[in-house]
Amino acid sequence: MNPVVIIPTFVSARSRREGGSIITTYDHPTPMSQDGELPRCLESLTKVQGIGQIIVLVAAEPSIAHKAAQKTQAIAARFPELHIAVIGAAEAGLVQQRMEQLGLGKLTREVGLSGYGAVRNLGLVVACALGFDSVVFLDDDEVVVDADFLKRAVYGLGKLTRKGIPILAKTGFYYNSEGSYLSKSQNKWYNRFWQQGSAFNKWIEQAMHAPRLSRSNHVCGGCLALHKEAFKRLSFDPWIPRGEDLDYMLNLRMYGSDIWFDNKWSLHHLPPESASEGTRFRQDIYRWLYEYRKMEYSRTQIDLMQVKPSSLEPYPGPFLEPSIVRRIRITAFLRSLARPDKRAYRKAAKAARTEAAQYAQRNCMKYFEFQFVWSELMSRIEGDQILSTAIVRSAVSRAENVASANGRVVERDPRIGDDQATNAPVTDASASGIPEQVAAQYSNIDPGMTSEIRLNLAD
Repeated sequence: MNPVVIIPTFVSARSRREGGSIITTYDHPTPMSQDGELPRCLESLTKVQGIGQIIVLVAAEPSIAHKAAQKTQAIAARFPELHIAVIGAAEAGLVQQRMEQLGLGKLTREVGLSGYGAVRNLGLVVACALGFDSVVFLDDDEVVVDADFLKRAVYGLGKLTRKGIPILAKTGFYYNSEGSYLSKSQNKWYNRFWQQGSAFNKWIEQAMHAPRLSRSNHVCGGCLALHKEAFKRLSFDPWIPRGEDLDYMLNLRMYGSDIWFDNKWSLHHLPPESASEGTRFRQDIYRWLYEYRKMEYSRTQIDLMQVKPSSLEPYPGPFLEPSIVRRIRITAFLRSLARPDKRAYRKAAKAARTEAAQYAQRNCMKYFEFQFVWSELMSRIEGDQILSTAIVRSAVSRAENVASANGRVVERDPRIGDDQATNAPVTDASASGIPEQVAAQYSNIDPGMTSEIRLNLAD
């Protein structure tokens, strides 16, 4: 396998940003004035054996998009031993331009730098264009402590199980600040109808005592490996406000595939404190109402597999049942009485009755419509030399400009000629000096044998 590591990072003009649409409200964006957690993540990757190309996706408000990419580039420059390409608004614009040239139309909502799902989709498009056969997603607030992290990530990927089932998507798990893989969610009285943490703990305890690879009910988006046969077929959902990783598992099941849990693949998750737990719960309301309506709509489609909540016990099944509407309202009300962020919880309770329900009903079918476009998009983009050339040119040009502004000299990327290091538009111009697939320069990582895989399936 030849994986590329993709790290989304979210930058905000303000130190405490909660504004924007429900799609562009992030858990903990990094203020422009701070480095955030990204340097710590990149530092940890310097110790990973076999690490190749790293792509950092920079999502920011349009007014600071250029500066955010420059700032991220300056951070990347601190780690010359790593091959880091910063993908910002300029590169996203090149992707959009190329998609229009290919007759795919404008897909700014579906593939771009606004929203968790769209950002991950942009990463998949870039990886596909550059010729990588797999991607490994990390989050910028995570730390890798295992030198064999990448080897573990691709273990079994692309192989078949004993029953001939292809392993095309894998997830691992993370340890929190207390060194535990269990959720720290508290079973307080106001969470009686919202036992998300305890349900997850029950599931992961079972998975940790199962064989190394088992069918997963959970996905850690910051510890996720996808084979190209998975991401060429299915995109992330750009309409889900958060939880796009777990949603991807549900999408795979609806389209006849699965995500596998690897209990030997882990990292450490050390996020900063969220600005507002009430705001985060509001996004959870949108998320679960949307997910419920989406699953309900999928059952009306004859070409999709039926995914029942009962097959997802103990988690996330209960959050996909009709009772989720009532449980959301009760939990929002109880938390508004007990938690410090009372105003935000009252606002969240109101959203459950009005705009969140309307959002779910209005958008629940759009993902399935987009999948017809996605497969065609990825087929045309795969190994596209015109787009890969433009992306490499733009990324290298920014790196050189930032280095020059800081008084440093950087060694020119051997893939770029002297006349090519410009932020040029996507054209049919000669791409001399740039291989058809950027991925070709990196050594492969053996996904290993699968003789130890024993599946804990009911059948």
